[in-house]
Amino acid sequence: MRIWGKMMKNNHMLRDYTVTDSSDDTRTHKIFHALEEICSAWDLSVPVWLDLNIREFRTHKKTRFTQDCFVGETISFDFLELQILEEDG
Repeated sequence: MRIWGKMMKNNHMLRDYTVTDSSDDTRTHKIFHALEEICSAWDLSVPVWLDLNIREFRTHKKTRFTQDCFVGETISFDFLELQILEEDG
């Protein structure tokens, strides 16, 4: 599985990071681990998954984490987008 994280501000990508996970872990765990790795690389707290994020991710294989998802932290960008680029065979 390949998962792409993008930090966006004013419709411009500030940073991006791709995580490849070929482990036997579950799809959900791979997604959570990828988000943790991306946030760690960028020194961010891991955002909270709101109901909207869960619905978006199930439907479109991507979601945007906005300021509302970063509890106790002020972010300097508009959103962090998480997207599945490639699913396991």
